[in-house]
Amino acid sequence: MIAEAEEELLTINDMLRWALSRFYEAELYFGHGTDNAWDEAVALVLQSLHLPPDVDQRVLSARLTQTERKQILKLVKQRVRSRVPLPYLTHVAWFCGLPFYVDERVLIPRSPMAELIEQHFKPWFSEEGPQQVLDLCTGGGCIAIAIAHYLPDAEVTASDLSKEALAVATMNAEQHQVAVEFIKSDLFDAIPEQQFDLIISNPPYVNLDEMKTLPKEYHHEPTMALKAEDDGLAIVDNILQVAPNYLTDDGYLIVEVGNSDETLVERYPDVPFVWLDFERGGSGVFLLSAQDLKQYFVK
Repeated sequence: MIAEAEEELLTINDMLRWALSRFYEAELYFGHGTDNAWDEAVALVLQSLHLPPDVDQRVLSARLTQTERKQILKLVKQRVRSRVPLPYLTHVAWFCGLPFYVDERVLIPRSPMAELIEQHFKPWFSEEGPQQVLDLCTGGGCIAIAIAHYLPDAEVTASDLSKEALAVATMNAEQHQVAVEFIKSDLFDAIPEQQFDLIISNPPYVNLDEMKTLPKEYHHEPTMALKAEDDGLAIVDNILQVAPNYLTDDGYLIVEVGNSDETLVERYPDVPFVWLDFERGGSGVFLLSAQDLKQYFVK
């Protein structure tokens, strides 16, 4: 099939249609930047050709060179046979309208918290947004870097336990020419004692049972960035207990817990979690004020 495709598929449109058919045929899972086979095919073909997502439609009828055809077919084959998420194949993931380098040392960014960053965290903060920000479990640095990009006056600190992830994060910060202080730390352990207006985190929150049912694509991502003990809340619990010590009196904590949201509410039924809504979809993100954290988690 590959040899036939290489010989007979001549244009970008040809490749788009062929990739779409292969993705439907393989019943792939989509959830790492796209949510359907067509968008995945478009992303694969355009990224392999170094073309922007909004390329002029007239370009799609252009003929491909043999080298270009081979590269696209190679990526389609890898995507179908190995179930590798597309961003790991092209090393490009988009977050907050910005491109980031990713590989299997870091999670692929997909948090709905991008909307909060683009909106400068309103209405919780003024137009200027938070001035001192801490991003815990930063991974490839996408959240921290996007905050530094959209809020250039903010001082952003980001931490992660993985030295390999921080290497990717540093690379991304240099690519976007933003100043973020990266610290190797197990949550707050190595964070200097200071007060932040905002602590934000997308920590590991997948429980052991859910890990077993994840589509194959997720198993290419680093397990330590996904799995958490104690029904997925071990790390979230730690953040809740310690965050009050690092927040200003008017500060906020924002944490993504995904499908562990119901478990969290059951564990802390009296805590007034504010569950955030997102226009572009997504859920499982809560906000708590510093005052509420001190009331419910400081003994």
